[in-house]
Amino acid sequence: MDSYISQMGMAGYVIWVNKTKTILLVDEEVPILHEDRAVLAIDKPAGWILAPSHWSNTDRNLQREVELAIAVREHWAQIRNLKFLRFVHRLDGETTGVLLGVKSQGALKNYSELFESRRIEKKYLAIVKGIPKQKKWNCDLPIGQVPGMPGRMRIDRKEGKEAETTFELLETRGDRSLIAVWPLTGRTHQIRIHLKESGLSIIGDPVYGSVPGAKGEEMGLRAVELSYQDPFQHRPVRIQAPTEEFRSRFGFPNAPKPSVPTPLQVAHSPEKPGR
Repeated sequence: MDSYISQMGMAGYVIWVNKTKTILLVDEEVPILHEDRAVLAIDKPAGWILAPSHWSNTDRNLQREVELAIAVREHWAQIRNLKFLRFVHRLDGETTGVLLGVKSQGALKNYSELFESRRIEKKYLAIVKGIPKQKKWNCDLPIGQVPGMPGRMRIDRKEGKEAETTFELLETRGDRSLIAVWPLTGRTHQIRIHLKESGLSIIGDPVYGSVPGAKGEEMGLRAVELSYQDPFQHRPVRIQAPTEEFRSRFGFPNAPKPSVPTPLQVAHSPEKPGR
């Protein structure tokens, strides 16, 4: 990614200004993983909620904080002449990793359609308590809301919405497993619910997990990759978040790569990371 942008200076001369490689949220610097003319992807930290900007039940509303930074012309936004940034998918509050934002109202529909039509491949890493019975498996049980408990989900074979997730065991250490996850749909808490149905609990999951993390340990779920075909440039894009620190923190410093490509991986076949 080019680390400079051009701006029109005085007397019409073009000047080159060094781009920031992070955005500032309150007092937290958040890495930028990918940027082009249409999108900006960040490495979302734990503890930030993705909700409409008017939602004021928390002081950790990520969309609202970004819009505020743009409005007051924070340096990272001003240097890009950024006037709009809208996140087009969601990560749970305690989930970290790749989060994609669209930089203009005009591009919002195109990227929203990529997610809605399932033309974006999402990959996660999960750290769970337990050993899976299979090396690779698929769960396609429908998911619905627990009656009377807003935001709490469950397997609902009668009225639940279609949901499908592919899993692959990468490594085991003691009673913990490192699992690669590809959600083919995007239901609320889908990965957590489907793992629970498989007899596995994500370490540190405050809602569905039966196994608390160690003191100071975050939830063991990280969004590590997004792959898609750029709707404007018609080229493959792969956005990746670093995994070494996450894996090492949970005791998996040398995780192997997944052995079998998912159907979406075969369809996209991105040859190299997006630039």
